Amino acid sequence: MRIDRIHHVAYRCKDAKETVEWYQRMLKMDFVLAIAEDLVPSTKEPDPYMHIFLDAGGGNVLAFFELPTKPPMGRDPNTPSWVQHIALRVADRDTLLAYKAHLEAEGVSVLGTTDHGAFHSIYFFDPNGHRLELACPDPDEAALLQRMDAVKWQMLEDWSATKRAPRHADFLHRREFAQ
Repeated sequence: MRIDRIHHVAYRCKDAKETVEWYQRMLKMDFVLAIAEDLVPSTKEPDPYMHIFLDAGGGNVLAFFELPTKPPMGRDPNTPSWVQHIALRVADRDTLLAYKAHLEAEGVSVLGTTDHGAFHSIYFFDPNGHRLELACPDPDEAALLQRMDAVKWQMLEDWSATKRAPRHADFLHRREFAQ
């Protein structure tokens, strides 16, 4: 048995139409499907909803639910806003910078560009308060990911034992690419 890919990832939105229009305008994502019901198919609960689906490229789908009968959306007060986010990949740094300029021209506050070693990112929020990240590969991505792959299990073991950040992948931020 093996997972083929993510079918879709779903989040809540405040307004389905506003969300579709924002993702179309800001991220150039196509609106691919809408489902609206008065009864939740899995639980049979009477709860009207609008479920929208957006094309995130490469067979990936980002979906949202508008739930008009539920209390307003909130965030987990114990989780920092930078933790829970949706990260979308773009082809290269030029595309990343073009998106940054486009978003800022549309009035969206953008944080970054942030160099994560193997990739570079910008961060911003959608109208629902969901943090988004656009990321592009670093030119040395393949070599860096190979080095990171070699230390991932030891990093996880060390973290599990100490709950302190292990230093096995410090090379990412020091940009030391010794061969």
